[in-house]
Amino acid sequence: MKKYFLIVAMAALILGGCTLPNQQQTQPQQPEQPQQPQQPLPPVNPPVPEQPQIQPVPQPPKLASIDWTSTVEPMLAKMLKANGVQAGSVLLVDGVKNSTNGTLQTSKATDALRSALANNTTFQLVPADQLASAKQSLGLSPDDSLSSVSKAIGLANIVKAQYVLYSTVSGDVKAPTMSMRLLTAPSGEIVWSGRSAVQN
Repeated sequence: MKKYFLIVAMAALILGGCTLPNQQQTQPQQPEQPQQPQQPLPPVNPPVPEQPQIQPVPQPPKLASIDWTSTVEPMLAKMLKANGVQAGSVLLVDGVKNSTNGTLQTSKATDALRSALANNTTFQLVPADQLASAKQSLGLSPDDSLSSVSKAIGLANIVKAQYVLYSTVSGDVKAPTMSMRLLTAPSGEIVWSGRSAVQN
């Protein structure tokens, strides 16, 4: 019987040291660490479409305040005393041309010329309506000033004027100069010329 007991004991020892291949050694369980609360993500705003930049509307240049009457009267006084001018002749006053580096109200300058010559005893002015009609016959608008002396003389021949007053404003628009020429028609001979700083 001892022999049987010894075999059973040995078998128990041998079997006790063996493990089955599918058995896993149990690891000691670690205590669960508390999970940190998740930070809420900031809300994602949809992209705002870029607004086009509004360009300011450029302001038109301010027109210089010019005293055309004070500018033209002294020159016209000299012109009316010029040698060789025949009293009672017909005078075509052409529109004043702007040759400055800016914008001028040359229509006001032309009006000042006509007003200053309205009561003179030397010349008879070509009436405005006759001048407008003659310009239209040349394909010009009544407000067009003639770009060249030859066109002004051609217009003088149409309206039967013996003289043309051709005027130009030139130089820097902030301090312009006005020049005038009294020409005979149809020859274009310069009878008188004058030049003066424009008065503000």
